[in-house]
Amino acid sequence: MVKEIEKVAEVPVVHICTVVPISVTVGANRIVPAVAIPHPLGDPSLSEAEEKKLRRKIVDKAIEALGTYVEGQVVFK
Repeated sequence: MVKEIEKVAEVPVVHICTVVPISVTVGANRIVPAVAIPHPLGDPSLSEAEEKKLRRKIVDKAIEALGTYVEGQVVFK
């Protein structure tokens, strides 16, 4: 779906995912790894402040990926 949005709407898309090889297989261009399948954007074992930092880091990486021109697939770590 991310590939179609980029192609049809000409809008850059970032796929935040927990299983990067699947994103690569489906053809996502901008891939940002997430934490874990049950908690992609967080970690309930962290304190509230630490979890907020973790979430912010992932979202900041996604925003960076949106502003980056890519040819082909890129995993933003």
